[in-house]
Amino acid sequence: MTEVRFPDAQVHFGVFFQGVNHHTIWSDPSSGSQIDFETFRRVATTAERGLFDAFFLGEGLRLREQDGLLLDTDIAGRPDAITQLAALAGITSRIGLVATQNTTYNEPADLARRLASLDLLSGGRAGWNAVTTDNAWTGENFRRGGFLDHADRYDRAAEFLSLAREIWDSWSESGAVRTIERDSDHFRVSVTPTVPRSTQGHPVVFQAGVSPAGRDFAAAHAEVIFSPFGTHFDAALDFADDISARLVAAGRPADDIRILPGTQIVLADKESEVEDKRRWLLEQQITGATALSLAGQVWGRDLTHLDPEGPLPAEDPEPSAISATRGAQRDGQDRLAIVHQWRALADTEHLSLRQVAIATTARFGFAGTPSQVADELTRWVRHGASNGFNITPWRVPTGLDDIVDRLIPELQTRGAYRTEYTGTTLRDHLGLRPPFTHR
Repeated sequence: MTEVRFPDAQVHFGVFFQGVNHHTIWSDPSSGSQIDFETFRRVATTAERGLFDAFFLGEGLRLREQDGLLLDTDIAGRPDAITQLAALAGITSRIGLVATQNTTYNEPADLARRLASLDLLSGGRAGWNAVTTDNAWTGENFRRGGFLDHADRYDRAAEFLSLAREIWDSWSESGAVRTIERDSDHFRVSVTPTVPRSTQGHPVVFQAGVSPAGRDFAAAHAEVIFSPFGTHFDAALDFADDISARLVAAGRPADDIRILPGTQIVLADKESEVEDKRRWLLEQQITGATALSLAGQVWGRDLTHLDPEGPLPAEDPEPSAISATRGAQRDGQDRLAIVHQWRALADTEHLSLRQVAIATTARFGFAGTPSQVADELTRWVRHGASNGFNITPWRVPTGLDDIVDRLIPELQTRGAYRTEYTGTTLRDHLGLRPPFTHR
């Protein structure tokens, strides 16, 4: 039994509106558009009604592909993240607005100005999920190929963040403005800012890398980490302890970062219904079309002519490694090794292609009655495994309704969730210290 390190800790919630996914049950009669503004409005205002810290918008720089074609079980037509969040800023008053923005293919002067504009217009509610990209497939959109070797992407990102913070600080509270000059391997700029700072000083910087290099980068530069450790307590606790140690090594307080792992929450009325609902959800997420798409990624060819309720393909996969054109989850993995694993599972358990796809999809998140889930989330934050969770709704735009109406009251009765916003900025909600350069 781990110790209760933070007996008064409260759960922080963000909502992650993914840019690409098969977690959303599009076939549900109550599902709405993934691109219409009304859907974003409904999700953001429900989260604000539930006193969430932030609305977190994922974004990619190229539509995913499979077999040389756009992935037709994916989402196309998603508006630009900062533009979308600026529109949401006008109809919300407290919730933070976090945009995923790439440090590999943007430029500091332009992106710093756009993020500062969102921060100013929203009254200090902007956040920036600073991500990197090293694959040539994305780089083709920018006529740069891969542009940066894998090992160099964090070097550019670190300097990008440093320069952005310098630009934000160059407009002083007194109104004096100074020009920023930088001449380095990555940037040659002369920038005179045109946007003053917001009330929170800087947009809050989020980061999502969990490799050793990503963890070091977060310890040096980030204020919030969006991690994949939102299912298993021990893994989450190990990650949190590792980040604390890296913060201290980087010269920062051990609690200087908020950790909000991504997760999914499934609520059932009765304990006896939990497993059935969890299984139903997984089967709805992995449709026949999705199963054929996932298998086609492994086999390296179009399998849409097959019956998803039939057996796995008899032929061996293409010999090449899996590409990143439909995401990094299996990027570079050995196709044949995966096929051997799937065939052994299918033979042993007598599973169809779709059943194999379901069985090999890792369970993620929490399932239970509102009381059970509230107990577990409270345990996580009070034992130090995380500071809260970034929730991916399995249905939009109504996927947060149960959480706001049924789970949050349970957390509040435990003293583990706020009953009102006590600040106005995203930095306030997260309980963060002032920006690095203002301490």
